[in-house]
Amino acid sequence: MNTIDLRSDTVTRPSPGMLRAMAAADTGDDVFGDDPSVNRLQQRLADDLGFEAGLFMPTGTMSNLCALMSHCERGDEYLVGQLAHTYKYEAGGAAVLGSIQPQPLEQAMDGSIPLERIAAAVKPDDPHFARTRLLALENTFGGQIMPQDYIADATAIAREHGLATHLDGARLFNAAIAQALDARTITKYFDSVSVCLSKGLGAPAGSVLLGSDALLAKAQRVRKMLGGGMRQAGVIAAAGTYALDHQLQGLAEDHRRAAHLAQALEKIPGLELRVATNMVWVSAGSDPAPLDRLADFLLAQGVRLLNRRPLRLVTHLDFNDDALHQVCQLIDHFCASGTATV
Repeated sequence: MNTIDLRSDTVTRPSPGMLRAMAAADTGDDVFGDDPSVNRLQQRLADDLGFEAGLFMPTGTMSNLCALMSHCERGDEYLVGQLAHTYKYEAGGAAVLGSIQPQPLEQAMDGSIPLERIAAAVKPDDPHFARTRLLALENTFGGQIMPQDYIADATAIAREHGLATHLDGARLFNAAIAQALDARTITKYFDSVSVCLSKGLGAPAGSVLLGSDALLAKAQRVRKMLGGGMRQAGVIAAAGTYALDHQLQGLAEDHRRAAHLAQALEKIPGLELRVATNMVWVSAGSDPAPLDRLADFLLAQGVRLLNRRPLRLVTHLDFNDDALHQVCQLIDHFCASGTATV
């Protein structure tokens, strides 16, 4: 069989239609604000998601960092989940480059932080403490959907304490489509949102930071400082626009295939499964051996995996029904061979 890549939804390659759109992109110098393709993409997402403006970024990491450094000054702090991307997986940029202190808080499986812990973590106005300025949340979180009621309550607590709010919405559209919601229903609670175009949407690169005109004026300066001022960036922005036009609804198919994978994996005894959108998490119970044997078997058969304990399988634009059928056949073969229960 051909190699099947389930490591992440970042492994997709531009479709022929996307490549044509990139080749035909109308471009200018984006550092001067002259790139019409970038400008259209920024304004489109701002309008769609309820913000004054958008700012195109090369990566989601830079987009989140620009948001944090625009909301917070040196010596300020932001409240964030212990496993959130902005804290754990983005190289400590807020602390290293922004001199912003993270206050990590324990999270649930859906990324939510207990409301009472958010309130308790806000520091008093006292020179002994860093100034708490921002609450940062993430949706989806490991493919899990943060509940709408929770988002409303958490951001309300933030406002009560004078905090701004930021959403790492790298997979925002997964959360929206899985709940049959307009994405604006999620973003309306936040002062800024970062949206990624290179994950499930299938663009080769790019994220957009959304917020007020004043906030994004700060973010533009930070982006330049970080080396994110691109020139004829419309070539990349055109891919993002194409993805929004032609590939957004395909996220529902990713979710369907992930659910199908989970159903196939349910046949293996001793495993615990979580799936809500396009990520299937497979954990072992008291005995990790079946999970290790499954991972070894799939890897040997050409299925590329990232995590092993727990095992993560991520569906995406380039994982079609033929590939799904092949992986399910492999799982059936794994079960029939007796390897699952040895």
